[in-house]
Amino acid sequence: MFSLVKQSYEAGWYTLDNVKTFVQARMITQDEYKEITGVDYDTPTVAPTV
Repeated sequence: MFSLVKQSYEAGWYTLDNVKTFVQARMITQDEYKEITGVDYDTPTVAPTV
């Protein structure tokens, strides 16, 4: 999956948000996200519900 996401990102078919989706789905790791995008993965926070 890493190679496909990397190639798609480099071709401009995926945005940073698209690549984040693969991390959230556990299809690539946070380290692989950084390797693909060059940007640290920012772990999304879930706002508490009241």
